[in-house]
Amino acid sequence: MRDEGIAVSTGSACSSKTLEPSHTLISCGLLHEEAHGSLEFTFGRFSQDSEIDRVMEVLPGIVLRLRRMSPLYKTD
Repeated sequence: MRDEGIAVSTGSACSSKTLEPSHTLISCGLLHEEAHGSLEFTFGRFSQDSEIDRVMEVLPGIVLRLRRMSPLYKTD
């Protein structure tokens, strides 16, 4: 998403700086592979509606591109 001017990280805050999937996502029932595919967005009190709208505008195309690259994602 950096190419779109949006900062986002993989995983979650509880698993930052490790290659392990989030224990929170695992405890919610996700497989390790699914938890590794998660994204973390952080919004604060100064976030503006226009910024969220921009994320929602570009996110579907990015997800589609990543799914096409993933050997784990199957299209039926």
